[in-house]
Amino acid sequence: MSTVDEERERPAPERERPAAERERPAAQEGPGSWAREQLGALKELLDKPLTTYYLIIMCSALLLALGLMMVLSASSIEALELTGSPFTWFIKQSLSAAIGVPVMYLCSRLPVRFFRWAGYPLMALSIIALVMVLFIGSSELGAQRWIYIGPLTVQPSEPAKLGLVLWGADLLARRARQGRIEWRQMLIPLMPGTAILAVMVMLGRDLGTTLVLFLIFLSLLWVVGAPVKLFGGVMALAVLAAVIMIKVEPYRMARIGAFLNPWADAQGAGYQAVQGQIAMGSGSWFGLGLGSSRQKWSWLPHGESDFIFAIVGEELGLMGTLMVVALFGLLGYAGLRVAVRVSDPFIRLAAASMVAWIVGQATVNMGAVLGVLPITGIPLPLVSYGGSALLPTLAALGMLLSFAKREPGAREALAARGPGPAARALSWLGLGRTTRGRVTR
Repeated sequence: MSTVDEERERPAPERERPAAERERPAAQEGPGSWAREQLGALKELLDKPLTTYYLIIMCSALLLALGLMMVLSASSIEALELTGSPFTWFIKQSLSAAIGVPVMYLCSRLPVRFFRWAGYPLMALSIIALVMVLFIGSSELGAQRWIYIGPLTVQPSEPAKLGLVLWGADLLARRARQGRIEWRQMLIPLMPGTAILAVMVMLGRDLGTTLVLFLIFLSLLWVVGAPVKLFGGVMALAVLAAVIMIKVEPYRMARIGAFLNPWADAQGAGYQAVQGQIAMGSGSWFGLGLGSSRQKWSWLPHGESDFIFAIVGEELGLMGTLMVVALFGLLGYAGLRVAVRVSDPFIRLAAASMVAWIVGQATVNMGAVLGVLPITGIPLPLVSYGGSALLPTLAALGMLLSFAKREPGAREALAARGPGPAARALSWLGLGRTTRGRVTR
């Protein structure tokens, strides 16, 4: 066969390429071509409309499962000593998760207008509950945070975070003008409302939750586009309030001293920080193994709650802690992605402030365990023991799922996907029937 005939038999795109390029071996393309292909595949994945939706589900499920597993491990010894069963606190946390997951699913199905309305009664109830804490609350570990209702323990400052997110976002969104939110309109009543919550929490001597409320408020300022001067003024007031709170409580001064040099008083004020560092250091790269922690044998205080990250580091090692950090990072990325891709001002404000709450609280908790931040006593979201913290967090994540459905193309992609597991389960139980990808009742 002639050369001309061979050239004619080649596909048209191949004939258009120069002969030297056609004859170049694939091996000569090098690793740069492979990296470009991988980056292109990643960009294609991120451009899909349901990427955010599935990221939120994946990160939430993994953190919740890890939390239940670590609560069982970290609390088993102390629970056995106090109650006679190593599963007592694990069962309580599992019950909270069993309530919280349906709440998360329900919130993911609710319309945005419900969340805009819910912020006001939730904010009012939070303030009333915080006032009740000052009179009938129980004081533990230097802070007055809890109300005991029979066998239940309620911490009103936890739903107050969700209340501030919803109330503040709707307040600013209602004042939006032509897609922009004027920061001057936030001074009243957002700043006084936040101040009331913060003062109530500070009167209960809970500096950690006050810090989280401050982070939520700052995130609202950031989305609004407040000028640097306003940020500076708010920061100055916050620093002044923190200094006053530290000065008036001797145990906080001791915590600051323990933060600066915990080993100077390793048997006193620095005891928890030192034991947490020992736990983290004992885990090395891959940990001692699940359930093999030594620090949980009455060495590390509150290993199931405030310092559960130390038990994660001891049992799962550096790889386990990096996995936790990566999951919170992905969750934060998903929340900010919703805030960027959705044009609704309320969704943008609420999504950004939820990221500040959950990821900011996780950062403060992990920083305290690692010794780079003072110990504040706030839990690690979704991982630490405590139903009062778990339920509002799962509700907030369900709300974030609802917001993710408002991304461009997300509703169409969900409709094309067909009925989900819950819908199929309803049809199996005879409570609904599947018709053309939908479940009807």
